[in-house]
Amino acid sequence: MTRALSGSWASGGRIPPGPVVVIGSINMDLVCRVQRMAAPGETIVGSEFGTYPGGKGANQAVAAAKLGAEVHLIGRVGDDDFGARLLNGLQQHKVHTEAVTVTEGTSSGCAMILVDKKGENSIVVAPGANAKLSPAELDASQALIARASVVVLQLEIPLATVQHAIKLCRQLGVFTILDPAPVPAKGVPKEIMQVNILTPNQREAEALSSARQTGRARRKKQADAKQVGSELLTRGPGTVVLKLGSRGAMIQDQSGYIDSVKGIKVSVVDTTAAGDAFNGGLAVALAEGKDLREAVKFANAAGAVCCRSFGAQPSLPSREEVEKLLKGR
Repeated sequence: MTRALSGSWASGGRIPPGPVVVIGSINMDLVCRVQRMAAPGETIVGSEFGTYPGGKGANQAVAAAKLGAEVHLIGRVGDDDFGARLLNGLQQHKVHTEAVTVTEGTSSGCAMILVDKKGENSIVVAPGANAKLSPAELDASQALIARASVVVLQLEIPLATVQHAIKLCRQLGVFTILDPAPVPAKGVPKEIMQVNILTPNQREAEALSSARQTGRARRKKQADAKQVGSELLTRGPGTVVLKLGSRGAMIQDQSGYIDSVKGIKVSVVDTTAAGDAFNGGLAVALAEGKDLREAVKFANAAGAVCCRSFGAQPSLPSREEVEKLLKGR
């Protein structure tokens, strides 16, 4: 059974009510603070090492749950100590995990993260059980997906599974948000771009499009953002919300609408999971009936609050923190 979005979403229609369903990765993050990133072949001394629940899928699910949504996560963990910890952490944050599979004989996904003194990060991901999330598991969860208000996806699971999820959502009339990270070296099939909203950061957007920044382009960031966004729209998404870090976000859609939302200045401790907080916030705001500009403002605030703390899921903000930041503007 399919359903149509209530009215034309692009012209102000609203998304039907329902839970936020996240389909994506679940990782344990191994995080170390460093003064600067090491050069190739160089060994440097780090500090403040810790293990934190993470993964783009899990982070976005926890972000949405902490902001007040009913959230279900579809994914996989390994049958190891990390897997048990990851499931427990999700449940503590009130994320429904009935559709998370424990994968026998496989390690849980892990991400090795370095964070420098400016709060910028470098991340290497070992997929583990995430690599075994299959289209068949999505078919088994079709009833859950069908009643979703918004389905949120990323690219830390097999591309074939992401492509199947998007096709299934289109058949069911379910609204989709794709965070295209990490961008594969060979790009992505056009079918994966057939989503309602695409939410890349500028680096990801450039990797997906034919545009590339140059030294001169850095002096025209706004114009370049529009060019990259316009090129991405030709690939199929209904709307591109381009995340621009401290500069906020740019919105472009197929109707020619272009708008920008200013960033919110905060003291940056760690940018890890800021994009995930943004996507979780965007999904929650849209599911609650906010229009796109207001939803992006809410998402911007969620991402900004996230930057003020260390770690991935521990830094994801509460509803109170986001609303307080918005009121203080």
